[in-house]
Amino acid sequence: MLTIGIIGYGAIGKDIVKYINEGKAGDVSLKAVLVRRKDQYETHISDLIYDNEEAFFGLGLDIIIEAAGHDAVYKYGKRTLSSSSDLIISSVGALADDTLLVELENAAKLTNSKIIIPSAAIAGLDRVAASMLQEVDEVKLVTRKPPSAWRGTIAEEKVDLDTVKEPICIYNGVARESSMLFPESTNVSATLSLAGIGFDKTKVQVYVDPNIARNSHQIFVKGFFGEMEVKVQNIPSSTNPKTGYIVAMSICNTLKNKTSAIVIGV
Repeated sequence: MLTIGIIGYGAIGKDIVKYINEGKAGDVSLKAVLVRRKDQYETHISDLIYDNEEAFFGLGLDIIIEAAGHDAVYKYGKRTLSSSSDLIISSVGALADDTLLVELENAAKLTNSKIIIPSAAIAGLDRVAASMLQEVDEVKLVTRKPPSAWRGTIAEEKVDLDTVKEPICIYNGVARESSMLFPESTNVSATLSLAGIGFDKTKVQVYVDPNIARNSHQIFVKGFFGEMEVKVQNIPSSTNPKTGYIVAMSICNTLKNKTSAIVIGV
């Protein structure tokens, strides 16, 4: 049985805890959840809530899941890997910082631990990664989300979210920049970049779309292997519309694969 820790107890963290407790994440045992202040949480898992970093990282956990945003990757990523725990990252956009990415890779190599990037909000990453064995001409991501998903982001500086009537493209560029501009909303561009041709070659378009109710991502890939187009529509989380329910589900499926005799789709 693998021992699991989670950094963050927001929408994603709570769903992960739920699936683990329901036995849907494989042969794993939740041991701790790290938060900023323990006294802010009154839950059925209060005995697993930690706000003492030393105690949390001293548990010798097999896997630690980051579910707390880009800052948490910077603050705890290296420490997790240096403690010989594998690190599952949900805030993948932080890895657009090459310095951080190299630092985490080096830390993982020193302790023989792994940085694990789940598919999360998108699909087809196995095919994208496999296509890199030969020439790839283009990788493009088009992300569309309803106005509610963009509140509290720089999208509010580009469009009036209360009155927008038609889809508006608020970003057209590459993944490195989009990952930094929209840290909670375009982690998918970072994941796609790491699986594919990199942050500076992966094209990204981002839309505010008042005509949809779900977070939509379309991936286009062309290369030696042929062509690929994948579209997913994710139901937004009721407590955090910037993310979807599928993110926690994907992370728990990753946990399940770690202890399963049969692993599909890698």
